[in-house]
Amino acid sequence: MRNNYGQDAPLLGLQKAAILLIVLGPERSATIFKHLKEDEIEELTLEIANTRSITPQMKDEVINEFYEICLAQQYIAEGGIAYAKELLDKALGADKAMDVIGKLTASLQVKPFEFVRKTDATQLFNFIQDEHPQTIALILSYLSPSQAALIISALPPDRQSDVAKRIAMMDRTSPDVIKEVEKVLESKLASLVNQDYTIIGGVDAVVEILNTVDRGTEKHIMETLEIEEPELADEIRKKMFVFEDVLLLDDRAIQRVLRDVDNNDLAIALKGANEQVQNAIFNNLSKRLALMIKEDMEFMGPVRMKDVEEAQQKIVNIIRKLEDSAEIVISRGGGDEIIV
Repeated sequence: MRNNYGQDAPLLGLQKAAILLIVLGPERSATIFKHLKEDEIEELTLEIANTRSITPQMKDEVINEFYEICLAQQYIAEGGIAYAKELLDKALGADKAMDVIGKLTASLQVKPFEFVRKTDATQLFNFIQDEHPQTIALILSYLSPSQAALIISALPPDRQSDVAKRIAMMDRTSPDVIKEVEKVLESKLASLVNQDYTIIGGVDAVVEILNTVDRGTEKHIMETLEIEEPELADEIRKKMFVFEDVLLLDDRAIQRVLRDVDNNDLAIALKGANEQVQNAIFNNLSKRLALMIKEDMEFMGPVRMKDVEEAQQKIVNIIRKLEDSAEIVISRGGGDEIIV
């Protein structure tokens, strides 16, 4: 049996990982350790300490295997298992390709619809616009907020709120449903979908999308939801724009907002704000007023979190009111609408 590493017995995964880290050197290995769990670091450190010698052959084998697995992961992310196998067949030969793919499929979790995330939003919209709203909601839940925002903005108004509601109310989707939708999208990733139920969608997902769409689309969706699902609309609205998002405003907008803010509310709100937000506010006040607010914050002592949140919400309400009246603009990122 031998090994550590006198050879004969095949190397275990932990042993291969230890060899790879030794070969990569301390600086690169330290970077990798930052992404590992504490128990994994302990195991690897112990294995490295127990490693006596590494032959050139072992070193080459481990590096080659690591490279092949990285290559396979990249191919899978680009186009799925079949695509990866086709490219690996050409690069490594059929037997080796199947061996590498086999090692990955047991543990690798490729996010559903990964191939869609690389697709142009306009092309994707043309492909899914006639699908059932639930299908569209499922797909948008897996996209980046900016990509999903472009697509939901391009939907007819009556479908926008329906899709947004379905995203917000989505909780868990079975693997079979995900596989079926991926087939409709000609996906090759279905075999890697986790067999546990996958948590997607929810209020946070629709909030991210609504924070990225144009104001007109957001307003229409929210007005419809307030009629059809008032409790859901209230929950979404509470998360739509938080006090820290004041950083999305330019200096002129912040100055306009501050004109309508009570100084006492501002002092309390800033007690619970991070340094970046505080600086953004103070930089847009006169030196005299900034000093006065800082003194108020210092002399008021500890403040209840409930009072901080209420003061911050008052300021958020002012910001939303000014945006509704077009007196200020919130930089939402993403921005451009799809023209169809």
